[in-house]
Amino acid sequence: MALIPAPLYPFRPITMKLCIQRFGFAFAASLLAFQSLLLTSLRGDEAADASDKRLKETVTYLASDELEGRGVGTKGIDKAADFLAAEFGKLGLKTDLFDGTPFQKFKITTGAELGPSESNKLLLQGPPEKEGAEPKKQDLAFGKAFTPMAMGGNGKVSAPLVFVGYGITAKDLKKDFVYDDYEGVDVKGKIVVILRKEPQQENAASIFNGVAPSRHAPFVQKVTNATEQGAVGVIFVNDSTELKQRTQLAKKQLSDALDALVQLQTKFKEVKEPTADESAVFASQAEKLATSAAESAKMLTSGADSLLPFNGGGEDGSGRRIPVYFCLRETVDGIVKSSLGKDLATIEKEIDTDLKPQSKELVGWSASGESNILRKEAEVKNVIAVLEGDGPLAHETIVVGAHYDHLGFGGAGSLAPWTTTIHNGADDNASGTSTLLEVATRLAQSGKKPRRRIVFMAFTGEERGLLGSAHYVKNPRLPLESTIAMYNLDMVGRLKENKLAVYGTSTAKHFDAMVEELSKKLNFVLTKYEGGFGPSDHSSFYGRKIPVLHFFTGTHTDYHRPSDDSDKLNIEGMRRVADMLVEIIQRTDATDARPEYVEIKKFEGIPAAEGGERAASLGTMPDYNTKVDGVVLELIMPGGAAEKAGLKAGDVLTKLGELKISNIDDFENALRKHKPGDKVKLKAKRGAEEVELEATLGARRRM
Repeated sequence: MALIPAPLYPFRPITMKLCIQRFGFAFAASLLAFQSLLLTSLRGDEAADASDKRLKETVTYLASDELEGRGVGTKGIDKAADFLAAEFGKLGLKTDLFDGTPFQKFKITTGAELGPSESNKLLLQGPPEKEGAEPKKQDLAFGKAFTPMAMGGNGKVSAPLVFVGYGITAKDLKKDFVYDDYEGVDVKGKIVVILRKEPQQENAASIFNGVAPSRHAPFVQKVTNATEQGAVGVIFVNDSTELKQRTQLAKKQLSDALDALVQLQTKFKEVKEPTADESAVFASQAEKLATSAAESAKMLTSGADSLLPFNGGGEDGSGRRIPVYFCLRETVDGIVKSSLGKDLATIEKEIDTDLKPQSKELVGWSASGESNILRKEAEVKNVIAVLEGDGPLAHETIVVGAHYDHLGFGGAGSLAPWTTTIHNGADDNASGTSTLLEVATRLAQSGKKPRRRIVFMAFTGEERGLLGSAHYVKNPRLPLESTIAMYNLDMVGRLKENKLAVYGTSTAKHFDAMVEELSKKLNFVLTKYEGGFGPSDHSSFYGRKIPVLHFFTGTHTDYHRPSDDSDKLNIEGMRRVADMLVEIIQRTDATDARPEYVEIKKFEGIPAAEGGERAASLGTMPDYNTKVDGVVLELIMPGGAAEKAGLKAGDVLTKLGELKISNIDDFENALRKHKPGDKVKLKAKRGAEEVELEATLGARRRM
């Protein structure tokens, strides 16, 4: 017999029987309904509070500095994987899928290190000072006068030298103006000498990009351009603006260190009878400050010219053929002055003045070099757990996924490339990973077994090209033919004005109506995208003809920057996304028929953040982890430019337009040189055959 809670009837408890006797059945029924609604509301509030608490604790940890931005190759990403494995285990999920663990492991190339010093050499040779004399030779000291760059290729090279200024070919600066350091010089079969950065760096009105670097400044862009021009090697040197900035920094650091040393000494003198510990602390601090001052003074006396670190231009040179070196400016400056009659500083000032390149062959000068770079690999892992189903459909699988990796300390992919600060990736994608765990918690603790198995997947390597999800669909633990749907969470932490984007709404026949209904029920302002291909892990599954839905709350100015921190997240919004996904999973599970796959020939890009741009697309998903001379096309997007041109999955793209494609950098650079609608010639290897095709490039959104 139900009992009305005392707070609703303050005089004394009353049984439902007595309530009916006194007030009639209709009133009693209404009162019972109100009581039930109130209790449900109270329980709902408690559940929401508990959910918010779980989400906040999880996302705060995943986006903490302790996890080092969850970058591939860091200790932090391993901590994140262990944390997720432990949380899945606490929920009672099956976590012994891979040799008794939840970890699907594989290796990817993450960086590079120098080989033995004796196999890294650079010799500069010039014309004799007088007729009949021996040629000038400068055998540069490894690590002191030159260093190979990790972004370059391995091997030996010997060729004449050509000075090509900043090594830039820029056709996009302003109408009817082209800046081209290669115009009028033949560098085929030559080694090119290139200045860092670009002209007019301190001119706010510069047509390159004011005082900010343009897309023509990065090392990788310059090496790609040199390769396209036919160069067989590259030598970089510091530009004068870099030296000026280093000098200013060294002066400040020297002044700060000396001031701090004086303050430290003054403070220590005030201690009348210092203990042994106090004296030891003083000595240690004083030594550090003195060392810092000495290093700054050394930089000032050397003119601030120093070698860039081995990996200072990036580490991924796999697939790149030509060696790349970095030399002290003073070494190259003497060669340029003797050959061209003016030094580098003069040339830079003149280029800044009129934007006319001053490239020229360094007559009589050549270089012979050898580089030996060892590529580093890291073991990475997807974290996978299973909630087993019960009944005749238990052999079928519903996948729920989110990537847990991010950018670590920045570098490739960062939109603040000048920093080496931890990129915590709170929204991208600690938010999706935390919501994945929340969904798993609710389903595991629902008290009811699903009819189908539900597999929770935390993917690695998404930021490097969907590596984790691509590896899984190539090496599935559970049959893909029995995988009936994949639901993906990526950047769901910034819900604003209730705006939710759902991708893949037309990849199964009933998805659109279901998403519409639930969005209204949960008060979301819905934006739908039909297609199942896009820049997140759902693409890997849709490419295997599995219906997908992908959830996204929008981009922002913190995207791929160190400022993407957990205090900016909308925790309540994440909980509401989890509410929606739990109901979608339960409806999918409750329906006897599996979602009916629909082919949508469309790539759905993410809407651009502020400052985004329209970019050309070939409509492919490259294989980022297979190293060949070219780019392996992992997936051909239905209806895209590649499919229309006749390219097939597995083809190795070797040329796009006029540009040879040796690696991913070349491919992306080639696309940047075109706009949507351009017609380009393509070359690709298809087994032993070479095919030549023509494509009309499509458009995609870039962030």
